Amino acid sequence: MRGFVAPTDHGWYQFLFARPEITEVNFWRPGGAGFGALQPGEPLFFKLKAPYDAIGGFGLFTRFARLAVWRAWDVFGQANGTSDEYDLLLRLQRLSANAAPTDGLDRVIGCIGVTEPVFFAPDEWVATPADWSRNIVSGRTYDLTHGEGQRLWRSCLERAASRRAAADWALEALSGERTGRPIVILPRLGQASFRLAVLDAYGDQCAVTTEHSLPVIEAAHIRPWAAGGAHEIPNGMPLRRDLHRLFDLGYVTIRPDFRFAVSRRLRDEYANGRTYYELDGREIRLPVDPAAQPDRDLLAWHEAEVFQAR
Repeated sequence: MRGFVAPTDHGWYQFLFARPEITEVNFWRPGGAGFGALQPGEPLFFKLKAPYDAIGGFGLFTRFARLAVWRAWDVFGQANGTSDEYDLLLRLQRLSANAAPTDGLDRVIGCIGVTEPVFFAPDEWVATPADWSRNIVSGRTYDLTHGEGQRLWRSCLERAASRRAAADWALEALSGERTGRPIVILPRLGQASFRLAVLDAYGDQCAVTTEHSLPVIEAAHIRPWAAGGAHEIPNGMPLRRDLHRLFDLGYVTIRPDFRFAVSRRLRDEYANGRTYYELDGREIRLPVDPAAQPDRDLLAWHEAEVFQAR
C-alpha cells in the first residue's frame, strides 16, 4: 500500500482547516502536470512548506483531472482552498512566476481530488518523514507497510481516529494497521468527484443532446442526494443545464429503456416547449463502460416518483 507526501501552501491549509464542513478538496497543481502516483483510496498527505515543515493533514485520493481554472472553481468552489475565483487566480500567479497574466480563467491546472480530508491543528502536526529531502518539489511516494511510511500513516490515522466524530474509514484503517492487515479504503465520491466522473464517463457531453459546451453541461443525480441517492456514476447523467432543471422538476425524465420523455405539463403550463418535445423519444447516448450506465431501477424511481406525465 502506498501513500504520497505532497508539499502544499500554508494558506491552502489554513483556509480548509477553518472549514471542517468541506468534505472533499482540490489539491491543485499550478503547472497542470499529470498525477499517477496513487490509486483511488490511497492516502495523500499534506506536507506544509517551510518554515513549518510538518504534515498538516491527509485524505483519500479519488481522481485526477486537468481543468481550466474556471471549471476547477465551478466543480470545487471553496474546496480549492480560496474564498473566490479571483483569489484562486492570484494564488496561482504568485506560485508560478513564469505564468502569463493573460492565461486567466482558461489556464489549465492539475486537480487532485481528495475526499474526507482531515486537517490537524498545529499541536497535532505529524513530523515529516526523516528521509524527506528539501529538494523535493512535487512530492514523494512512500510504502506504508514499513519504515517512515508506516510511521506516518499510523500517526495520521491515530490522530484522525481520536476525534469525537472520527470518520469510519479512519477507524477501519487503523484497526487494519494494528492487526497487521493494512487495507486500501474504497473512497466514496464527493459531489465534485461525482461530477468529474460522470462527465468523463460520457465524454464530456450531454447524454440527450450530445452538446459539448462544458459551461452548460452539469452532472445530474437520477435520485437526489437528499432523497437517498448516492454520489455514484450509475446514479448520474450529464445534462445540459436547462434539461437538468427540467429533470429535477419532473418535466422530463429518462425511462428505463434509456429514452428521453417530456411531460405534457410543459405545454399545458407554459404554452411552449417545442424544442423539448422534438427530443421526446430520443435514445440517450450511453457510456462505453456498461458499469457506468444509468441504473435502470433508479430511472424507474425517477419516472414513478418525480416525473409527472400529465
